[in-house]
Amino acid sequence: MSARAVLNVGSGPPGANRLHAAFRKDGWREVRLDIDPSVEPDVVSDMTDMRGKVADASFDALWSSHNIEHLAAHDVAKALGEWTRVLADDGFALVTCPDIEAVARLVVEKGLDAVAYQSPAGLITARDMLWGHGASIAAGHGFMAHRTGFCAQSLGEAALDAGFAEVRVAKTPFALWALCLMPDADARRIEALFTDTPEGALFCEEPAGAPALP
Repeated sequence: MSARAVLNVGSGPPGANRLHAAFRKDGWREVRLDIDPSVEPDVVSDMTDMRGKVADASFDALWSSHNIEHLAAHDVAKALGEWTRVLADDGFALVTCPDIEAVARLVVEKGLDAVAYQSPAGLITARDMLWGHGASIAAGHGFMAHRTGFCAQSLGEAALDAGFAEVRVAKTPFALWALCLMPDADARRIEALFTDTPEGALFCEEPAGAPALP
């Protein structure tokens, strides 16, 4: 059996840990897509328009880690529409991004420069989560700026509006996670991919017909 293909959207530079653990298991082939040619992706493209670069229904899964918030609000629907276009009818997308509600609480309680967590890029503050990683932007990577934000409800609704048949949204500290299923996706089979990952408990629940909010 040929390997299933996962499109790593906004992949950044190569690195095994940049791909979610569910896709680091045997049987998956990663294709890296990024707007920045300096990170040497397999495909150089803007995620809002991948036509001519990524064929219809050509991927089994899509992984988007902390890049959808870099889009202008009016481009979010374009990107999600592209994701449904490139996914097979039984495919799915796994998306994570900042939880703007949690960030807002941190700002109110501790201020804009309060540290939220340690990342490979260094300490991440509320300011970084709202407007983008300051050190990266200062280094000349202007595309790292954040241009929109999501709460659980708005992320789930945006994915449903784009054509995903079912969306399960969950929260971890300062982050949202969305499992977005295409119309013919086998939910049980997809849930099984996450059983040995930190997110395993987040998605293994019966859907409620709308985004499954915590």
